[in-house]
Amino acid sequence: MAAARVIDGKAIAAEVRRSVAAEVEQLKNEKGLTPGLAVVLVGEDPASQVYVRNKARQTTEAGMRSFEHRLPASTSEAELLSLIDDLNRSKDMHGILVQLPLPPQIDTRKVIEAIDPAKDVDGFHPINVGRLSAGERSLVPCTPAGCIILAKSVQPELRGLEAVVIGRSNIVGKPVAQLLLREDCTVTVAHSRTRDLPGVVRRADLVVAAVGRPEMVRGDWIKPGAIVIDVGINRVEGPDGKSRLVGDVAYEEVAQVAGAITPVPGGVGPMTIACLLKNTVAAARDQIARA
Repeated sequence: MAAARVIDGKAIAAEVRRSVAAEVEQLKNEKGLTPGLAVVLVGEDPASQVYVRNKARQTTEAGMRSFEHRLPASTSEAELLSLIDDLNRSKDMHGILVQLPLPPQIDTRKVIEAIDPAKDVDGFHPINVGRLSAGERSLVPCTPAGCIILAKSVQPELRGLEAVVIGRSNIVGKPVAQLLLREDCTVTVAHSRTRDLPGVVRRADLVVAAVGRPEMVRGDWIKPGAIVIDVGINRVEGPDGKSRLVGDVAYEEVAQVAGAITPVPGGVGPMTIACLLKNTVAAARDQIARA
């Protein structure tokens, strides 16, 4: 039996969604406003289609309006930028999310920068990135925000913990490090060039693994009792020839040592959409305040 407490991302995400639904109801009653989320999908990527469908369902379940824009893979950059311009100007859209990855003819950076920072519910616009880095109020990337909520479900006060983030991507590694600094953790960002990576990880009271390599983090890397948040989602082939999802952490090994651990699936994944809904309501509130 695993020794670690399993952090139930599905249950915690459901709590976040209930809180969002209550806030949406309050906005409707007090301001007569229903927050709206626009999701743009370019192309036919199967994983993106499933993700967009789940976003739409959970948006409407929370009492918000969902606007889906499905565009062919042949869509030009100019056509996509024109749609974003329309969404920026629409008073019905309080959040805009363009599903990544985009087809090769479209410059992802240009698309992210075209979204109104006030509606950038993914938290990827350079203005929101800068505000997060400066410790100012901003829309925060959803997966990193979910990681913090999951860690605090185990230890509500993270102040003073030594945290190691494995991975330095703009989507997870860097923003989660900024959020941990905001929580007064001592933060190390480790990556493929880190010397003695196991030794660095072994110091951590809190580990966030976001490196994209299946089961890279082993049991003997973990400090006994540490909190382990596994962001990885990797499809691997099992001995029976069937594929299965695994994280960046060797779960069975690490669960024998850690104090708490997120499973894959069912850990960080459900938090991403829950935090997207949370961002959409926050964006709607800010837009009302500025109007």
